[in-house]
Formats: sequence, C-alpha cells, structure tokens
Amino acid sequence: MRCSSGHGRDAAVYELYGLRLKSDLAVPFDRCRDETRADVTLRHVDHCLSDALRVAPEGAAWFQRARLPDGSDYLRWSRLYEFRVSPDGREILSRALSDVPAETFATYLLSQVLSFALVRQGVEPLHATATVVGGEAVAFLGDSGYGKSTLGAAFLKAGYPIFTDDLLVVDEDERGFQAFPGPPRIKLLPGTARRLLGERARGQPMNPRTRKLILPLAGNAAWREPVRLRALYVLSAPGRRSDRVSISRLPARRACRELIRNTFNPLILDGERLARQLDLAARLVARVPVMTLSCPRGLGRLSEVVDLIRCSAA
Repeated sequence: MRCSSGHGRDAAVYELYGLRLKSDLAVPFDRCRDETRADVTLRHVDHCLSDALRVAPEGAAWFQRARLPDGSDYLRWSRLYEFRVSPDGREILSRALSDVPAETFATYLLSQVLSFALVRQGVEPLHATATVVGGEAVAFLGDSGYGKSTLGAAFLKAGYPIFTDDLLVVDEDERGFQAFPGPPRIKLLPGTARRLLGERARGQPMNPRTRKLILPLAGNAAWREPVRLRALYVLSAPGRRSDRVSISRLPARRACRELIRNTFNPLILDGERLARQLDLAARLVARVPVMTLSCPRGLGRLSEVVDLIRCSAA
C-alpha cells in the first residue's frame, strides 16, 4: 500500500491522543462512531506547500522546518513528504515527494507532524512509550536511543499491551491524570524485534536513514482506550547506567526538569508554550510518581526490569 492522493475519497474521522483527526487518507487507527466533528483536518494535496519560502534544494537536508509568513509550520523530510500545519493547529496539508509507503507516512504524520498541531492547540505531549499494567498506563521517558520502545516491547513479550510509542498525551481530571492511546504500532531495530517479538517481528522500514522497522500491532497487543496514568519512569542516559537494575523516586524539582526536558517537539519555544510546559510538569509531579530507571544496556536483563516495574505498579 502506497501513499497517494486522497482526491475522490470520503474523509473519515479517527480518534487518537484524545483528538479527532479527519483525514482523506486512511489512518491505521479506529474510526470514530460519531464523525460529525473533528479537532484536526488532514488534506492531501498535489501542489508545493512551501510557496515562496526559501528552502534548501531537495536532498540537501534531511529535515527542514520553517515558520511561514501566515504563522503556519512548514515541515519537510527529504524525498519523502512535506507538511503544512495551520497556525491554530486545526488543519494539516500534506504532499508526498515520492512513492511513500503508507505506514511510513502515517508514522511521521501521527508523531512529529501531529505534535505541531497539538502544541498549537495548547496540548503538551510527552516523549514517551507506554504500556498498560493492571489497567493503568506506565510510561517510559527518554531521548531517542534510550530504549523506550525496547522496554515497551519487553512488556509486550510479557503479555502487556502497548499503549503508545513515542508520543504521550495526558489530561488532568478530578481523579488524577488520564492518558490517551496512540497508534497501534511500535518502532524497533530488526534484531531487537526478532528477539522480543518473534513471529510478530514483521514491519516496514521507517525511512532510508535508519534500520528501524515500523511494526503494526493487532488485537490485544495494542490498548485503544484512555486509562489512568499510574507512573512515569525517566530512563537514564545509556552511558550513565550501572550494572544493576534500580528505580528511585525523583525529588519534585528534578522531576519537573526531567518532564520539561522530555516534552515532545523541542522546536516551538515561544513564551506561552514554555509556561504551559512548566505548568504541566508541576501538576504531574504533584499527582503522579516520577521515577528514575537505570538498567544495563542489552536485552539480557529486560525481564528483570519488567518484573520490578510490574511489582511496583501492583
């Protein structure tokens, strides 16, 4: 299946991250029963989206982002696709720059691109992978390469569904913080996928610059309903890990710093957005345990990590 123009197709509404996305391209997520309203509208177009903006020649830079004169965010991945997100985050225009696999298109749309729409609408996403343990979300935060998805796959191997991979949206209510599910997929290196998922380790390459695969999740492997956020685990940097598995609760001030550092989308830095980040971090720390998690690199000790977190969440 390849990404192609949506002209002539009926748009459908999908719900993910707590938002309703109306799209004229198929999205790998459940369609809403009520399709009368949408928070974000995606339209696929055939014309250039950068207008008179000066951008580097095709192929000169892997990723480009610019703010257009009307306040829109322009995003382009070389030889893959370009997007334009409206100033209020309620419309996304997309154009394929080559014959792009639908899975690859959806992965970028439903993480990096949609994060601009979320932030423009006042929603602060976290950079996290989460699983569901005992009916509650347990999330792992960290930079790319820290092992968030690998740890999520270890929980999946142990029988716990993936809740979201890479982008986590939460909202506060009278009972605490509710978390909203992301797309039913996980991104893993081929060797890690084979070791942890066995026959399920079949996926589509994410892009030409990485060996990571996009693995779709079906049935009970993916959780599709909002749940309460049980705990946040900040993964230690790979170079700073000890030879033992350890978990400790972070003091409030450091926990706030870590949550701000692990918000998704570091490219929007206006004062209003920074104030929202600080507010969310403070409210999360007041109501949700924020832990630091350290474990040796490699796959050999992951079952020990799963057991330790599972017991602490019981």
